[in-house]
Amino acid sequence: MKISKSITVVTLAFTLALGTTAFAQDGSMKKMKKEKMMIQTKMVGGAEMYPTKNIIENAVNSKDHTTLVAAVKAAGLVETLQGEGPFTVFAPTNAAFDKLPKGTVETLLKPENKEKLQAVLTYHVVAGKVSSMDLVKMIKDGKGKAELTTVNGGKLTAMLKGKKVQLKDAAGNISTVTIADVNQSNGIIHVVDTVVLPGM
Repeated sequence: MKISKSITVVTLAFTLALGTTAFAQDGSMKKMKKEKMMIQTKMVGGAEMYPTKNIIENAVNSKDHTTLVAAVKAAGLVETLQGEGPFTVFAPTNAAFDKLPKGTVETLLKPENKEKLQAVLTYHVVAGKVSSMDLVKMIKDGKGKAELTTVNGGKLTAMLKGKKVQLKDAAGNISTVTIADVNQSNGIIHVVDTVVLPGM
């Protein structure tokens, strides 16, 4: 009788241990799947953008953002955008900068215009990590519009055109997000097709 009870207790303990191990493995599998989803890369400017790298480390590899990278360097903002953050960056492509009046970029890149350049670039940055889902929710909650406060203190108005998020700047210019949710180790990038400008 005692032997039978002992066997039952051992069997029960073994079953529970197996169940716990299976549960732990199942939990680990779910965690691994979640982590895999989180570290998916996106292609921007012909290069993979790695969520394990910071904003600058990724941006320098995009052939569509060479003007932006040059501007960030000229403005002395490299260290800032390599910082902990998190930051949300609306990153204009080279084609977006090409839309500006002729000579604008060259003028802004001059050392004497460093403060103006900083003002333009920080107008494309919002503190915190704001995903496209967050933006859409904010827009819907705001009955079609959401006001974003940028790092330079200026305001951007976010809205929807179909399924795409658009930004309206202080002058009423419209910029469209063409690639959303490019995750970075210190924030998130949304690629935009037009440079937004603060009231200058």
